[in-house]
Amino acid sequence: MGMTSSQRLQIALSHRDPDRVPYVLSANMHPSRQMGLTIKAYFSRPQNVVEGQLKLHRMFGNDILCCYPFAALEILAWGGEALYCDNGPPNAGVPIIRRAEEISLLEPPEVAGNQPLQGVLQSTGGLKAAVGNDIPIAGVIISPTSLPIMQMGFGPYLDLIHERPDLLERLFLINTQYCVAWANAQLKVGAASILYSDPAFSPAIMSRDFILRYGLPTAVNVISRINGAVMIHMASGKGVSVVNEIFRAGFVGMSASAEEDLGALKSLCRGKLTLVGDLKTLAMGSWSSEDIESKVKRAIALTGPGDGFVLSDNHGVFISFKNRFP
Repeated sequence: MGMTSSQRLQIALSHRDPDRVPYVLSANMHPSRQMGLTIKAYFSRPQNVVEGQLKLHRMFGNDILCCYPFAALEILAWGGEALYCDNGPPNAGVPIIRRAEEISLLEPPEVAGNQPLQGVLQSTGGLKAAVGNDIPIAGVIISPTSLPIMQMGFGPYLDLIHERPDLLERLFLINTQYCVAWANAQLKVGAASILYSDPAFSPAIMSRDFILRYGLPTAVNVISRINGAVMIHMASGKGVSVVNEIFRAGFVGMSASAEEDLGALKSLCRGKLTLVGDLKTLAMGSWSSEDIESKVKRAIALTGPGDGFVLSDNHGVFISFKNRFP
């Protein structure tokens, strides 16, 4: 009898060889099409998400399930809006922080009673009841240092970094309080671990000075207060130059960008971090069966036996995949 997904992933996280390489495809929105629902309608009812994740598992055999809908959920939780479209993820609407001075009065939203967050918690709890301990469910948070990109816009955020370090640090503290509470709430209802989405930790997005001054200490602060294992995902951003910082922060794993040398990155992570990646999402919709087999074999060969690897997409949305999803 083969291993369960939970057993398979746990062995990979322990840097040993499971019965096969665990894998996950992050097609969280695509079940809506199969169920004949718009993305907004699909995520409006927790039971839809539970059914969609179970369909996804039956079709693809995902070793990790996830009820987190889209990044703009975070802005909904803070009282903002999400802009929906027909064939892609919703975007955050008007920034909730219009002027930097508003940060001095800003308070984090409570998880309890917060309708957007409660919907995710209900989905996670319902999915946990359906799959038990056999398949791990990933919770997700947007890091305190990446959340401001949506809260105030990237330009004003960069201005804040250079012009108002006092307000910047207050915003990070507020966001940390929120992120810790949100992560622990997901773990409490059934999530097995937390994915810490932090594009700003990648040197492709922010300077190394920013990462060392803000990204690393903020991550340490958050991880130390989360009641479970945490992996960092840099949303396709390169991470080869910050492997040591990611390990020092306390993460158990990291994402791999399709834009960097997977073998070299794996060598740096060996014995330290489980590597997750690195199929190029935006190209996958045009791959033939032969392409798929070749790309998967390449990734496995580059990462070598044992020492922690999870095959996954690089991040993004399968735009051209929509016509091939039943």
